[in-house]
Amino acid sequence: MNDQSTGFSLRVRRGGGGTPTLNNWGANSDYGTLRSVLLGPIENYRWLQTSSVSKKTLRRGVPFSLDVARAQHAEMVDAYQSAGVEVHEHIADPELPYQVYARDSSVMTPFGAIITHMSQWWRRGENFRAIETYQKLGIPIYDYVTAGTFEGGDFNVIEPGCVLIGWEGDEGRTQEQGAKQVARWMEAEGWEVKLADLDPFYVHIDLMVVMLAPKLAAVCLDCTDPEIVYWLKAKGIEIVSVPFSETVALGCNVVALGDDRVLLPAGSKTLKEKLKALGFTIYDPDLSMITQGGGGVHCMCQSLIRDPV
Repeated sequence: MNDQSTGFSLRVRRGGGGTPTLNNWGANSDYGTLRSVLLGPIENYRWLQTSSVSKKTLRRGVPFSLDVARAQHAEMVDAYQSAGVEVHEHIADPELPYQVYARDSSVMTPFGAIITHMSQWWRRGENFRAIETYQKLGIPIYDYVTAGTFEGGDFNVIEPGCVLIGWEGDEGRTQEQGAKQVARWMEAEGWEVKLADLDPFYVHIDLMVVMLAPKLAAVCLDCTDPEIVYWLKAKGIEIVSVPFSETVALGCNVVALGDDRVLLPAGSKTLKEKLKALGFTIYDPDLSMITQGGGGVHCMCQSLIRDPV
């Protein structure tokens, strides 16, 4: 991705569009070969009532072990590194137990990072730590969501120049106002935007729809709006179906590494077998101590550099 934008800046978005793409950072897809990734720290992680998944975990009295979570997080980092991905992490803040979910506090675009507007008060500080991370790395900020709440799990790049944006209303994580603000920005840059209103039960759009490779997506057909499924198929995108029982356990929330390689949780058994049959290389760390808190492997990462496609 070529052009003039280099170094950290607090805001680079051009109001009428035409914002330059980045020289050394950025991603125009969610499946180009992943070169550099941003993760969140595990040091201060604990389960909170943030979603239907974590509420169920806490309601059932499942015992939590930070030592196990740390070991699983380390296994995930090892998987990235063995796949040739450079790993960066936010600096740990003891006041931010859900900082491990690096997907939500920012969104990487070809033009710079969007700083989001978190819904739950105990996560809003993650946005400030994200700004510091981008400053440290020398990545410019594209802009800041101000119209309403918006979280990175609802920004789903389907293919270059096309994004699926989810929103869940006032009871969910992303409000319509925030979704439409980001949509206006991307449309001004010449992108196609599809808005999808979700039941708050599903938290973010990346719980049910994730790109795996060009023209290939993992989709939970049981919970994805048929209109979205039709829209994907109209683009020639082949769907690998993930059952509802594994989707609600974050089994559809996976990371494409590029070159027919995918990082997914060990519990995503159906998708793993289907992708193996398609010739994919699978990295499948056990992340169950982390995912029971409400976020999967896709929720835990933000692409910093992907090869353009």
